[in-house]
Amino acid sequence: MKDTLRIAGVYVGTIIGAGYASGQEILQFFTGYGWWGILGTLVTMILYPLLGYYLVVLGKRVKAWSHKTLIYHICGKYLGAVVDILLAFFLFGVGVIMIAGSGSLFQQQFGIPPVAGYALMTVLVITALLLSLRRVLDVISILTPVAFLLVIALAIYAAVTADTSGVDLETVAATQQELASPHWLLSAALHVSFNVAITVSILALVGATEPNYKAAKRGAVLGGILLGIIALVINLALYMNVGELVGTDMPMLIIATDLHPYIGAAMALVLLAMIFNTAVPTLYSFTARFFTVETRSFRIAAVVVGIAAFGFGFVGFTTLVGTVYPLLGYVGFVIFISMGVNLIRTRRKPVEAEEFALTE
Repeated sequence: MKDTLRIAGVYVGTIIGAGYASGQEILQFFTGYGWWGILGTLVTMILYPLLGYYLVVLGKRVKAWSHKTLIYHICGKYLGAVVDILLAFFLFGVGVIMIAGSGSLFQQQFGIPPVAGYALMTVLVITALLLSLRRVLDVISILTPVAFLLVIALAIYAAVTADTSGVDLETVAATQQELASPHWLLSAALHVSFNVAITVSILALVGATEPNYKAAKRGAVLGGILLGIIALVINLALYMNVGELVGTDMPMLIIATDLHPYIGAAMALVLLAMIFNTAVPTLYSFTARFFTVETRSFRIAAVVVGIAAFGFGFVGFTTLVGTVYPLLGYVGFVIFISMGVNLIRTRRKPVEAEEFALTE
């Protein structure tokens, strides 16, 4: 059970970064669709566990040490080459979003210029990238339960105590909130797609290296279910308070601060931890794609990557979430359709599983 919870914590912790825990993703991908968006969050409770489980299984099968091995295995030589590079640079984009999110948090909560948040998060991320992956995963799994409990508690409180008298929630949600896609179901699929695409490297590594393989699979399923529950509860909270939250960078932070300034400060710290939790694995995966881990060249590249993410963070948090995530979602579609084809093929011809493994 301990190993299962640890792996679930890694899965949830890698995904629930600045966009997810702050509510910005949920606003754009679910809340704007009204009650249909709530149905969309239920769809995620099915997709997250299924995809997470299969990524762990594939990671074990092909002994994946980076997303390159896994992508070539499921997409083939030519499509794999394209998806491999696209995914690598989108992972860098997600790391940039985390850096930008730290700046938005500093500005919204403390009135401090965003550049201070960018700088602090960049230093923390570079430091973490220079450590071993095992230590990074341990930190992520420790911080995740705290964030999970606080976000869920705040969301439930906000949903239960919301004053909706005289407010047409459906109209406000549909007319004032920018949408991630034309249809609620596509939006839900995109949300799962880009978030799981972020974890391709990490979950594959878990499958390849975790001694307790059964716990790794159970942890992926449990983590996926928890991600769906978080999306559902946050979406309900945002929908019930949509009139006050539309157009804000970090709606969950506003809910926490309205409850009490101290709770707002605690939420800000938790969000910083969650930003860190997502920034480190994504920038680690990006760097590991091009440089051998734990070598001098990897460490130098990690510093350069961190500084580059700092520079791109000035584009702005909300703009980056609305641009990078949907595009990454479509790349994720290619990966997961290929996974489905791969699953059918290997079930028909089990021997093929090893034949497609990429020798690096």
